[in-house]
Amino acid sequence: MHHAHCQLASGAVTQIHPTAIVDPQARIDGSVSVGPYTVIGPHVTIGAGTTVGPHCVIEGHTSIGRDNRIFQFASLGAIPQDKKYAGEPCELVIGDRNNVREFVTFNIGSPGGGGVTRIGDDNWIMAYTHIAHDCQIGNRTTLANNTTLGGHVELGDWVTVGGLSGIHQFVKVGAHAMVGFASAVSQDVPPYMLVDGNPLAVRGVNAIGLRRRDFNEVRVKAARQMHRLLYREGRTLEDARAAIDALAGEIPEAAQDVALMSGFLAAATRGIAR
Repeated sequence: MHHAHCQLASGAVTQIHPTAIVDPQARIDGSVSVGPYTVIGPHVTIGAGTTVGPHCVIEGHTSIGRDNRIFQFASLGAIPQDKKYAGEPCELVIGDRNNVREFVTFNIGSPGGGGVTRIGDDNWIMAYTHIAHDCQIGNRTTLANNTTLGGHVELGDWVTVGGLSGIHQFVKVGAHAMVGFASAVSQDVPPYMLVDGNPLAVRGVNAIGLRRRDFNEVRVKAARQMHRLLYREGRTLEDARAAIDALAGEIPEAAQDVALMSGFLAAATRGIAR
């Protein structure tokens, strides 16, 4: 029986179904439960309280934190869909308290992208989502069904992506942004913005999302001002950035929001969605 040999951090008996095939070298906390017919490879680590459903495959150098719920038919830690990949020991690192629904595919990183695909904490990742090699996902994101992320995509904290949306490789989506249903995202999306469509259009500020997160009216107003400076006054990006930087002095309460926007615009590499 394979399930007798896991290296148990706690020494407890694991709740691993006898039909699961778990490599003896896998490091699985004693409180983890693993459903029938799941296959777990030798370089996998799974933290306390995580549950793995039936018929999952977890392979590669994959580290999964605490209290995640991984539903049936997930494929985690397979090699990148990158023709240049030649077997290098890259990683997939998943944080804590993530909800990972059916038929998701998360790949390990690639040597050309730092070697690590990273998913933070408290993310809500719905069925059929694909997270490609070297993606960096923050915390508390919501990725609706069939969200497809190309390689090297970065999503900030609290990003929401609507169903059937695709995000082009190397694109960054800033914190608190919302991407609407069936969108094609091929340029960077600044924080706080609401975008949708194909071709993509910036619709305004994600005000409903911000209020749900207890942003007060002063901070929502600052986000609206940043939107106006970026999109409504015909400014060059440089000019808009200077005007946004000046807001920190004008609205001290929103200084951290201004700094977040400012840092994002300084680091944008693909041009920003207009």
